[in-house]
Amino acid sequence: MVNTVNVIWSVVSWVVKMAGLMLYTVEIEPGTVMRFWVPSNTISKSYKPISKPTKPVVVLLHGFCGDGLATWQFQISPLAKDYAVYVPDLVFFGGSLSDKPDRSLAFQAECVAAGLKKLGVEKCVVVGFSYGGMVAFKMAEMYHELVQAVVVTGSVLAISECMISKAVEDAGFSSCSEMLMPSSIQGVRTLLSVGFYKNIPFPNRLLSDFIKVMFSNRKERSELLEALVISYKDINIPKLPQQIFLLWGEKDKLFKPEIAQSMKDKLGNKVTFQEIKEAGHLAHLERPSIYNRSLKQFLSSVMLGERK
Repeated sequence: MVNTVNVIWSVVSWVVKMAGLMLYTVEIEPGTVMRFWVPSNTISKSYKPISKPTKPVVVLLHGFCGDGLATWQFQISPLAKDYAVYVPDLVFFGGSLSDKPDRSLAFQAECVAAGLKKLGVEKCVVVGFSYGGMVAFKMAEMYHELVQAVVVTGSVLAISECMISKAVEDAGFSSCSEMLMPSSIQGVRTLLSVGFYKNIPFPNRLLSDFIKVMFSNRKERSELLEALVISYKDINIPKLPQQIFLLWGEKDKLFKPEIAQSMKDKLGNKVTFQEIKEAGHLAHLERPSIYNRSLKQFLSSVMLGERK
């Protein structure tokens, strides 16, 4: 029987290719590969990087329950008109794998940065959702010259034991792994009800096919989750020199807007915060037109500042 999610991703892939992107796999180091959607005009017919991007670069980092294409399907094409868009699958998601034991955010940040360097990217704005937002913050901390600015949606600098326990309990799950890697149709339905503000009646067949496609590498992803959670006393607020834009769903049930406001206060005067009305944790999927408009406005301001 045909998997409906695979059919949907085939259509989305075609749309993204029509926008000028292609899939390209980068060997980060022996044993570690990372798959990217990249501007097709930067890759030769012999499948090698041939040129640096000619437009300002935007890097889109996905969340924990999907890969790059699934997370950013409504942003890639609109952004590709004015920007060179790069969409990696983080390690152990989509087409990215590693035989290394490291499961830290720093390792994910290192892999993305190394992949971008091999693709000729020298400067970029990093946009991260949820888990990808944490990787974006880590990239901004580690690579000041590479990362011009950061946009984060539904994420935090670090997750404490207390924070994750409350989020899991409020959502009605017994563990973080059960919440973010459901194995049943009801589990996926509950997860989506946490992610979206409005209730969307997804058919059981679609949810069943989603489980088959999107939740591979469960052991490694469980280890990624374990590496995320740190004790409260170990949380460090880095001094980030970049502009930071916190773009949030007003009704985010997982990381409420109050969390974003608290981060804004701690990170300093280069941070702006905006809520998207009637949107939950998955604001970029739930209200993509409004999300894209706000994102483009911020990107334009960053590029204008670079030209001054």
